[in-house]
Amino acid sequence: MMNSIFNDLKHYSLSDICRMAWSFFLTLVCYPGAKLVRRPIFIRGKSSFHFGKGLSTGRNCRIEVFEQGLITMGDNCQIGDNVHLVSSDCVEIGNDCLFASKVFISDTSHGAYGSDTPLSVPAERKLIAEGVRIGDRVWLGENVCVLPGVSIGDGTIVGAGGVVTRSLPDNVIAVGAPAQPIKRYDFESQSWIPIN
Repeated sequence: MMNSIFNDLKHYSLSDICRMAWSFFLTLVCYPGAKLVRRPIFIRGKSSFHFGKGLSTGRNCRIEVFEQGLITMGDNCQIGDNVHLVSSDCVEIGNDCLFASKVFISDTSHGAYGSDTPLSVPAERKLIAEGVRIGDRVWLGENVCVLPGVSIGDGTIVGAGGVVTRSLPDNVIAVGAPAQPIKRYDFESQSWIPIN
């Protein structure tokens, strides 16, 4: 194991090693149970952010929990740089999830088209919140947006740049804006099958 760690370190500069060592120390002190929380990180509403063992984050992550909001993450989740999570209701993330950089997940929006007009100031509109659920073993590619009220099934992959506006079933690959399933995993043939 130590051999593996030293082999990994040879790919980093001295300044990167120092930054990781400092982040590792602060992780032990501030985030017991996490694997590595890289700095800088911004957390608003820390008491309403719960994570399982083995959490690993990239740099510049923003986690914002407002009022009655709640964000929960299962075990062994890895999130990349510049990931932004927002909750005014509930964002539930399962176990063993992998999020690339610049992923945005929110259960909150400023106003609703039915009650607000284009003349109202967006920042003054009432917050509308509808929970988000992300299953186990979900992989979200670079720049994916997950919007309020959706769920993403276990084992699902959302390709880079996808915008999830509707719920996605288990074990599919979805791409696009809005994200649409293009393949599903067939356990009998043990392969990804195109969806017609």
